[in-house]
Amino acid sequence: MDKNKILDIVNNVENKSNKELLEVESLLFDEYEKTKQLAIELTKHMEAIEEIHGKVVEEIEKRKTA
Repeated sequence: MDKNKILDIVNNVENKSNKELLEVESLLFDEYEKTKQLAIELTKHMEAIEEIHGKVVEEIEKRKTA
């Protein structure tokens, strides 16, 4: 289903068939779940990068004071 069709259904829910509403609901649920999973994966990635960055900064600080 293309973006314009989805927007048409969402903007006119009162006038759309049950079939159209169920199709859009399913599509939106799937999209929500994919987006949520991506956010979780990105959060884990950011935490790993932050940890590695901290180790590098700590070593740089040690070397500055040596």
